[in-house]
Amino acid sequence: MDSMLPLPTLHRLRFRHYCFSTTRLLISQPPSLSFRSFSSSARNTVCASEKDSDQVKPLIPDRLPLQQGSELHQLLGIRGASKENNIWKIRLQLTKPVTWPPLIWGVVCGAAASGNFHWTVEDVAKSVVCIFMSGPFLTGYTQTINDWYDREIDAINEPYRPIPSRSISEVEVITQIWVLLLGGLGLGALLDLWAGHTTPIIFYLALGGSFISYIYSAPPLKLKRNGWIGNYALGASYISLPWWAGQALFGTLTTDIIVLTLLYSIAGLGIAIVNDFKSVEGDKALGLQSLPVIFGIDSAKWICVSFIDITQISVVGYLLGASKPHHALALLVLLIPQVIFQLKYLLNDPVKYDVMYQACAQPFMVLGLLVTALATNQH
Repeated sequence: MDSMLPLPTLHRLRFRHYCFSTTRLLISQPPSLSFRSFSSSARNTVCASEKDSDQVKPLIPDRLPLQQGSELHQLLGIRGASKENNIWKIRLQLTKPVTWPPLIWGVVCGAAASGNFHWTVEDVAKSVVCIFMSGPFLTGYTQTINDWYDREIDAINEPYRPIPSRSISEVEVITQIWVLLLGGLGLGALLDLWAGHTTPIIFYLALGGSFISYIYSAPPLKLKRNGWIGNYALGASYISLPWWAGQALFGTLTTDIIVLTLLYSIAGLGIAIVNDFKSVEGDKALGLQSLPVIFGIDSAKWICVSFIDITQISVVGYLLGASKPHHALALLVLLIPQVIFQLKYLLNDPVKYDVMYQACAQPFMVLGLLVTALATNQH
């Protein structure tokens, strides 16, 4: 983790009638205040022509394309965001609050599966702290560090995001990464003390998840370069880890739950593919082997829905085998609207309707997670 391989010194590509190149941008060590000032980095663009030209212009235009975007989108950290100058809103945008709900729900499912959660002030307080650890702190850390190491590709796909648009300084980004990471690990240690654990399992889960987040985004491993490994790591982080934390907080984390949640994480792999459709051009340019790049958008969308649907059908079979027919039926019913929205949005145009699909279909999937958690309740 102490040494990074430098990214290629120059990337040339033609994209929307422009040929962007990035010069002298080196990714150095994991978050450290020794980075050179982002504002002084030589981000340049060469005007598109049939032959290379020595004429260089700034990569980030004076006026970004989405200055009239949505303020709500800005706060949630999704596309269509408005231009923002308030540093705290920009910091919030970097953490992408729109990605927190699956982690929050995972903690709820783990608590439900433990069978030991009670509606007391203490248990609710423990849950809230665990949710803050999993969502705002560690997911915020994950999203911020991912944006830092994706600043080249974001300059192509989403140049209005805080880092490529230089709305936030490099020192502020690095500080945010460290504060969120250490805050999340600190909350994990606190929860272990609160729960009376002799082995700090929640701290270990937080540390392991943070490490996965780092190698997912950062070279030399940069798991996201491989569509299969990267997306499964992402799916497991969003489904398995918060579930394990919630269950360990109130009960015992068992082998069958670990296997079941890792199986469910295959559906998370499918959901992660949905996020890759919007970045195909930039992924191609920078050599990231996302599944839409490897197989093409048409094939990747079918791979995506297959992982999501077959995984849930497999869990239905598991619940039937565990003599939980009512839970299995409920999970099957919750799969039906997901298939309908897949046909209407994802299989129709995954680039145009990726956000719409997730907004409509994912609530039914996360309800299915809760049904599964209640079915595996240890009491």
